[in-house]
Amino acid sequence: MKTNILRFGALASVMLPGAAFACACGCGVFDVGTSSMFPTGPGATLFVDYDYQNQNQNWSGDSKAPAANNDDQKLSTHFVTLGGQYFFNRSWGLQVEVPFASRYFQKLDDTQQLVSRNWNDLGDIRLKGIYTGFSPDLSSGVSFGLKLPTGSFSFDTDVVDRDSQIGSGSTDVLLGGFHRGSLNINPDFKWFAQVELDVPALTQGSYRPGVEADAAAGVYYTGWSIGSLKLAPVAQIIGSERTSDSGSAASPDNTGYQRILLSPGLELNMHPLKVYGDVEFPVYQNITGNQLVAPALFKFSVSYMF
Repeated sequence: MKTNILRFGALASVMLPGAAFACACGCGVFDVGTSSMFPTGPGATLFVDYDYQNQNQNWSGDSKAPAANNDDQKLSTHFVTLGGQYFFNRSWGLQVEVPFASRYFQKLDDTQQLVSRNWNDLGDIRLKGIYTGFSPDLSSGVSFGLKLPTGSFSFDTDVVDRDSQIGSGSTDVLLGGFHRGSLNINPDFKWFAQVELDVPALTQGSYRPGVEADAAAGVYYTGWSIGSLKLAPVAQIIGSERTSDSGSAASPDNTGYQRILLSPGLELNMHPLKVYGDVEFPVYQNITGNQLVAPALFKFSVSYMF
C-alpha cells in the first residue's frame, strides 16, 4: 500500500521563508505565514525552515481504516530547507528552495514481517520567478517556476516504494498567485488568499506523480507589540487536492486525495529577523484507497532580511 498525504500551507512557497519538498508520498510542503511571506520591495531574504510530520494513521475514504489494510505502517519525516529570495525591484524577484529530509519508513514485507529503513537525502529543489507589479502596495502577485528532480527516488527499492521516496523523479511546472488586504473593521486585521498548481511535466522510471492544487485563506492581526518586538497571530484554512499517481511503478488505487486543514500560528518580528511557527490539523480528508496520514503537521521558520 502507498502513502500519499502531504503537509502544505499557503504563502511561503510563493513569497519569503518557505519549504517546498516534492516527494511522491505527498510530502510536498506548501507553507504559510503572515507578513514575512510577502514582498516589501527590493532586497534579499535568507531563511531556514523546519517541518515535521509523522504519518502513522491509516485512512481510507473520509475515515480511519484498520492498520491491517495497509502494508505501510509508519512514515516519519524531518525536513530542513535552506532558501533565499531576491527582489531586483518592486515588481520582479527570484526564489530558490533547497530541501533536505531525514526519513523513517516502516512496512510489512511479503511475509508480513515488519521491516524499516532510515535515510537522509537532498530533496527536490524549487526555482521560482515572482511578479508583484500589479499594484503600488504589492498586494497581488503571481509566481511561476520549476521543481527539479534533484531528490533521490532509488533508495532501497526492494523496500521503499516510489511514492515513499524523498524525491519524485519528476520535473514539475509550478504556477501560483496571491492577494492580501486589510479588513474594513480594523486596519490591523489583514487577510490573504493564495493558490498554487503543481503539474508534473517530465517523468522518470515509469512513474508520474499526481497533479496537485493547493489553496489557502487566512487572517492575521498586526496590532500587538512588546517594545520593538511585533507579534502577529494567524488563523488559516487550507485545502488541497491531488490526483492519483500513474505509471507501472505507481499505485493509482492508493494515491490521490482531497483535504482541508485548520492552522493556528504565530509570527515574531524584530526587523530584520522574523520567526514563524504553526500547527496544522486536518478536519476533512477523503483518501483514495488506503494511505498513511499525520494527525498534525508542524512548521518553524527563521528568516533574515537584508
